[in-house]
Amino acid sequence: MILDLFKRSLIAVLLLTSSAALAQTGTIRGFVYDKTTGEPVIFTNVVLKGTTTGAATDVNGYFSIPKVPVGKHTLQVSYIGFESLEQEVTVANGQIVSAKLYMKKAAIEISTFEVIGEKQEAQSQVRMGLTKLTPKEIARLPAIGGEADLAQYLQVVPGIIFTGDQGGQLYVRGGSPIMNKVMMDGMVLYNPFHSIGLFSVFDNDIIRNADIYTAGFNAQYGGRISSVMDITTRDGNRTRMSGRWVRAPSQRRPCWRSDQEAKGTR
Repeated sequence: MILDLFKRSLIAVLLLTSSAALAQTGTIRGFVYDKTTGEPVIFTNVVLKGTTTGAATDVNGYFSIPKVPVGKHTLQVSYIGFESLEQEVTVANGQIVSAKLYMKKAAIEISTFEVIGEKQEAQSQVRMGLTKLTPKEIARLPAIGGEADLAQYLQVVPGIIFTGDQGGQLYVRGGSPIMNKVMMDGMVLYNPFHSIGLFSVFDNDIIRNADIYTAGFNAQYGGRISSVMDITTRDGNRTRMSGRWVRAPSQRRPCWRSDQEAKGTR
């Protein structure tokens, strides 16, 4: 009787010890940036070296890997156009480890070829009526009398009709213009497309990506029933200031436009 009681107690202690050992995990989270510009590297994979555990970054370069065993691990980051990156981290029980990873652009000379495709952010999600745009896709659109912009691209998206000038009324799947919601970095914009029908509110150089929902958007985009346009802008180069040459309509020669000129300095 005493021997049986001792065996049962020993088994219970072993089970509790093993369960406590299995429960010793932590979380690794952080951001992945371009070392040259400071821009987030989106939709890249961050994995624990030697395992299949990892996560993909979102549009802000953020990733989170939960339930990481206690101990030392090596984070491995790889993305096309960048050099592979490895960084060691140490995880304690119940600890949340924060990491900032900076990737260098790789200079690899290869033969010329063209690949067209789109990386899927989450294959488990089904998004109907979603069109994802990037500045490169907008720039490929032929434009008359200026540069291609978001408003011109929307005219070729199925289910969307523009009337009047390029900044006129927007009708999505038969809905009225007031049923459309336009957001930039989480803020709602009104009459957003063109000023006087000429100047675009959304400069192609500042757009990181744009999600156009013409159906199937969830409750976080409440207040409209026709469409939602969720636009995310770039963070900009955090290491240096730069600009580009533009030609104003009233000038014969190009002029230099930068953020410093807006402040009255050169």
